Amino acid sequence: MFQVHCLEFQTKSTTELYSKYSLGAFLKGQSITVGNALRRVLLSNLYGISIIGVRISGVNHEFSTIPHVKEDVIDILLNLKQVILKGSINEPVMARLNVQEPGIVTANSIEFSGDICLVEPQQYIACLTKPSKLEMEFLISKGQNYITSDKIDSVLPPGFLAVDAIFMPVRNVNFFVETSRGESSSELETLILEITTNGSITPAEALSTSAEILENTFGLIKVTETLGNLESNVEALKIEKEPEPFDSIFIEELELSVRAYNCLKRANVHTLKDLLKYSADDLLEFKNFGQKSADEVCDNLQQRFKMNLRK
Repeated sequence: MFQVHCLEFQTKSTTELYSKYSLGAFLKGQSITVGNALRRVLLSNLYGISIIGVRISGVNHEFSTIPHVKEDVIDILLNLKQVILKGSINEPVMARLNVQEPGIVTANSIEFSGDICLVEPQQYIACLTKPSKLEMEFLISKGQNYITSDKIDSVLPPGFLAVDAIFMPVRNVNFFVETSRGESSSELETLILEITTNGSITPAEALSTSAEILENTFGLIKVTETLGNLESNVEALKIEKEPEPFDSIFIEELELSVRAYNCLKRANVHTLKDLLKYSADDLLEFKNFGQKSADEVCDNLQQRFKMNLRK
């Protein structure tokens, strides 16, 4: 087991937590491999929650203006993009804002439901110049990485404007290697890892979760074939008429929109094997699954795996 020591921790602001860790000792060359793997997982594979859409009363498109509001709609969308949330949700949830008094409107005015809270309640949203009514509804979802607004449009309810979704809780990761010579002749290395998060999780939580993801991923690698068995299996594959069931290919490989993906998951469709049991018409029976989502599933299945749903 490798030793992990926290060398430094700083709370630079509520939305910027920094930690510096020492991991090791590694044999020469191992630390670069571990550092690269951890960095990729920290920046890409951790889940977060974010506002993905907003409905503003009286606003039909992002180029509108709102009476007695200093900012136009595009500025408000950019400000909402900076709102950092933390909590635990499995399905998209709604939140609301209703302000009537003049003054600065911050994220603290948003009313959340369930286990969701703000990292920075004073995040600026807009400014009312006169007594007026500013009403908003927000759609909040769980996800990974960063999704631009043009990819979110298709999954939003009518009347909602898309917001670029920043799900990733880790803002920056740096690492470097320190080399030392131990009692033996071999050189040992120490991996120095610097992690900065947005405050929704701590660097320690981010590092632990990433290490667990890597452990589970590599744990799936099982080598069971010997050379003799491999040769016989190759001959068997030559005469096999049909491919093996697609029970090991998950629907994440289709790279579907959030709406289509969530509908399939709710219908207990997790793999291609599950999906191929249905026809395109069957998909329309799933809750909230429309023709557009069905066409997307069929197109992606054909493009990526050259397959079609049953008739």
